[in-house]
Amino acid sequence: MYKMEQILQKYLPEMAVKPCFELIKTHDVHLKIVNERLTRHGDYRRMPDGKHQITVNASLNKYKFLITLVHEIAHLVAFEKYGRLIKPHGIEWKHSFQRLMLPFIRPEIFPSNLITFVAHHFKNPRASSDTDVNLALALKKYDPQNDKNYIFELPPNSLFRLYNGKIFKKGKRRVKRYECLEVATGKIYLFNPNAEVEFLKSDYQL
Repeated sequence: MYKMEQILQKYLPEMAVKPCFELIKTHDVHLKIVNERLTRHGDYRRMPDGKHQITVNASLNKYKFLITLVHEIAHLVAFEKYGRLIKPHGIEWKHSFQRLMLPFIRPEIFPSNLITFVAHHFKNPRASSDTDVNLALALKKYDPQNDKNYIFELPPNSLFRLYNGKIFKKGKRRVKRYECLEVATGKIYLFNPNAEVEFLKSDYQL
């Protein structure tokens, strides 16, 4: 067994290891599994020497890891097929992501209480699975226990803390995101509803 296959066994559902390894090998991907970055689950870069580097957070549960890995390989495939001028999450990427992900959407890989949400998401995949509330909540059940909450779960006017220690007050929803006030500076920032934060206190008045 290749060393990469052995490594992937730690991070992926068992039946997804070989097909993911074949994707990595076919597309000549240099995969880096890295410490958690809270701003993203993974990324794809074409290096100056022309090689393809994909990084994925080591902290993701195995189903998030799979979706993220295929998400990033889809960027590679779309750029190689359609050129570098396409939108990163445009129609070319969506079609590439759907095609690459389809062989994985089966009960041998995803449990029955998750596969329905995965299948629905991939009818029209978004830039991040975190923006699909139903899928995000279904995936969260497979995360290790932690003290984090999604912003949309917090009561109005709640205080919450980010990984960097900054404290915010939850405000009103503006279309797809929440306006949140940074307590120390008074600046307003927009947050994804599914951003994971540390809940501090509700009904706090400044």
